[in-house]
Amino acid sequence: MTVGATGSRRLIAAVDTTADDLGLRVGMPLAQAQALVPDLRVCDATPDDDETSLRQLACWAIRYSPVVAPDPPDGLWIDIAGADHLLGGEEALLADLTTRLSDRGIAARAAVADAPGASWAIARYGKGCVVPSGRTVDAVAPLPVAALRLSSETLNAMHRLGIERVGQLAAMPRAPMVRRFGKEVGLRLDQAMGHAFEPISPLIPQETAIATLTFAEPIARLEDLKQVVRRLSQDLCRKLTQRGEGIRRLDLVVRRVDEKGASLRVGTAKVTRDHVHLARLFDERLPTVDPGFGIEEAALIASHTEPLVEQQTEVPGIAQDDTVDADISRLVDRLGARVGAHRVYRLAPIPTLVPERMARKISPLAPPTGSVWPETLLRPTRLLDPPEPVVATALLPDHPPAFFIWRRLRHKVAKADGPERITPEWWNGDKRAAPRDYYRVETDQGGRFWIFRDAPADQGGRWWLHGLFE
Repeated sequence: MTVGATGSRRLIAAVDTTADDLGLRVGMPLAQAQALVPDLRVCDATPDDDETSLRQLACWAIRYSPVVAPDPPDGLWIDIAGADHLLGGEEALLADLTTRLSDRGIAARAAVADAPGASWAIARYGKGCVVPSGRTVDAVAPLPVAALRLSSETLNAMHRLGIERVGQLAAMPRAPMVRRFGKEVGLRLDQAMGHAFEPISPLIPQETAIATLTFAEPIARLEDLKQVVRRLSQDLCRKLTQRGEGIRRLDLVVRRVDEKGASLRVGTAKVTRDHVHLARLFDERLPTVDPGFGIEEAALIASHTEPLVEQQTEVPGIAQDDTVDADISRLVDRLGARVGAHRVYRLAPIPTLVPERMARKISPLAPPTGSVWPETLLRPTRLLDPPEPVVATALLPDHPPAFFIWRRLRHKVAKADGPERITPEWWNGDKRAAPRDYYRVETDQGGRFWIFRDAPADQGGRWWLHGLFE
């Protein structure tokens, strides 16, 4: 617990989980806290150090978006529009963020919503979550009025009138509400509901390389924006050449005439400063940028750079060795920009016989793992994860099925091979108690399937479809 001075009084500035469970609250006088907990451990608050740490955390959070701003004393704004696809969507980004903060010893509550004010309110007074687009009002209405970032005097006045929830306040006529509580209440309510724009001024670390353009006349045409990106990319790569660095993550941030902004993020599989390639990565996603009444400023930010030393890869006029591996990093970058970097990967084998564990995702450009794919195992080209239940009938207890029903379609088995028994790997934490007996079956229509029974017939084993030979 930390304590700060307010005039001649010493008040609690921050509490940990244990202190909160004991009933200690921020703003409580120290004397009252010590009366409740006599052996209280107290540290002096250091606001300057807290501010520095918050800025450092904001710089760290740029990994998720180029638009990050500290929200003193204990919060961060992160505008993830245009960047969430790189981690598989909003849910995946939120989970990754909170997990990484937890690993750093930071307890965090986070929320994603259409409006900054709504995310602030839900993160602090609701259940941290991703609010579906268009459901902001429903998510904010049940929250206490303290979620609107109002002064303590205003909150006390509302409590005296019995106004406890945001929904109650929103249901009041606007004019009497403003006369009674002031214009700030109306503004904060609109910001929380997503009815009023709330700008976020991003924090840009001093060492970050950036190229900017401000236009005398706003631009709105897609071709103009593409030309701007090409020019900014060239300027940025020129700066990075002087620093001996290349780009791994690049952010485009634009500001419209109505002060609203938008951002796009792309990543590269290998460090590069090829300005033509970098500009091309934005081409397919630039149409998603809404220029509104025009864009008046654009910036390219190298949010992640690495040292890059120029290397000569070929000599003009001299044939190259055909054994040299082709550089597919540009292809990987283009695919990542189009479908999301998390969807571009390759599979590496794992030494196991359990089908769903035989491979793992790795980077397309990762070095060889040393493991090889087994050549003797006949495995389906398409594996169902998880296996799907089927209704099957075998003529004898330990025989393959004579027919089975999958997805409401009846399949008659013409040929079958098996069983191949795969036992649980208890040393890998496999909790399955029974082995699986797999059969490769071919139906009278030519379909080939991989079916297993999860226990012997006399033990009530069920049938499952695990793969298809396509």
